[in-house]
Amino acid sequence: MPDQPPTVLVAPLNWGLGHATRCVPIIRDLLSQEQRVMIAADGDALSWLQTEFPDLRCIRLQGICIRYSASGSQAISMLLQIPSMLINSFREHQALKRLIRQENIVTVISDNRFGLWNKHIKSIYITHQLMIKTPYRWMEPLLWRLHRCVINRYDECWIPDIKGTGNLSGDLSHKYPLPGNGRFIGWLSRFPVNEVVTISKHYHTLCLVSGPEPQRTLFEQQLIDQFQHSNQSTLLVRGKPDESREVNTIGNIDLAAHLTTTEMQAYILDTPIIICRSGYSSLMDLKTLGKEAMLTPTPGQTEQEYLATLHNRR
Repeated sequence: MPDQPPTVLVAPLNWGLGHATRCVPIIRDLLSQEQRVMIAADGDALSWLQTEFPDLRCIRLQGICIRYSASGSQAISMLLQIPSMLINSFREHQALKRLIRQENIVTVISDNRFGLWNKHIKSIYITHQLMIKTPYRWMEPLLWRLHRCVINRYDECWIPDIKGTGNLSGDLSHKYPLPGNGRFIGWLSRFPVNEVVTISKHYHTLCLVSGPEPQRTLFEQQLIDQFQHSNQSTLLVRGKPDESREVNTIGNIDLAAHLTTTEMQAYILDTPIIICRSGYSSLMDLKTLGKEAMLTPTPGQTEQEYLATLHNRR
């Protein structure tokens, strides 16, 4: 019998910071129930969660190393990475077996990590994308069925949205029938937080940069080129939690590697114009805080292009 007390493992995908940020309310809820929580992630997702929960045990669990194409559709790039995705899913499945023995894991909550299920413990899968958008519509039913096979490995599938009118995900979780283990759990956002921070400087524009490389860096450079000579002050948050918190200045832009959740909430609420990717977690955060934004999808990223078009139309 393991010496460790029963533990809940929370493991988000490292694909931008959205999967990590939307796990925050889940972790908070588990802690409020006096559950022992352990975090497993890698890359920026792990670095960011370590800053949010410094008292929790955080371990590196290698995930899929996604890299986008520098231009054009991401479909070919994703297809070429499928073999490595399958290999990694097998590896993380084996790693979970070891963690169950070592850490007395009784529940695993996997945010879009395909291999983190185990038939001997409660396994929960989080996704808002039951169907996967592609440039080729004939592929969507096939990918939906393949994703359903992954979902069926888990005891429960949590969908961070609401059912029916007013939903945020549109076709992504409403076009096809729900899996038997699926249920809508409402929006997941790290906001609102009750702690108030004093803003030292007010800005006209807030730019939030995130996502896999090289598109993250390309987006950052585009925003710098656009706003460094503006006569309005701009804060650009680079989405790099593993870098120094020192704020650098280029022209009329202040660049911050990352902000705490309380700081981010304060600047979102205070700044008139917000520019960000149309990632689903960003949409949930904006909806929760009642703020509008200029949504800029990652080029060729069909999910973000669909969500930006959907909410522009709405």
